[in-house]
Amino acid sequence: MSILLEQAVPTSLSDRLRDAYGVTAEFLSDIISETCRRFPSTEGSAKAARVERLIQSQAWTDAALALIDLELPQWQIRRLAYDDGEWYCSLSRQRELPDWLDQSIETRHADLALAILSAFVEARRVSAPSHRTSVPSAPQRVDALCEPVYSDNFA
Repeated sequence: MSILLEQAVPTSLSDRLRDAYGVTAEFLSDIISETCRRFPSTEGSAKAARVERLIQSQAWTDAALALIDLELPQWQIRRLAYDDGEWYCSLSRQRELPDWLDQSIETRHADLALAILSAFVEARRVSAPSHRTSVPSAPQRVDALCEPVYSDNFA
């Protein structure tokens, strides 16, 4: 994928998540403000109120799971595993498919809530609408060794 198609904000947020040691209310509110579309617009909803209550009670893992349920309802946790001091989180749109057929998002972190939030941010980046047209375009690669040549002689 081209670097121009990737958004700069989620990448820096991914770096912050990778380098963080733990979740705080301020950090989680930064994640919500930079990635969430539904959360601010559904202030009266029960799911948004639940996320706010979980943040106030510092239940970071439950807040991360509730945030996935609110913002990305089509994504589900495929696997949570702890191995060698790190939590591995895998999000998927189709959990029933075998691993080798599924296009899941996999992240890891020493903190469980940060592993889930990293997967959330990555899934949000992947599922964000792109600015592409409905007609696919040909790749625009310029190679000095290979130049296209037009030939009209079909004999």
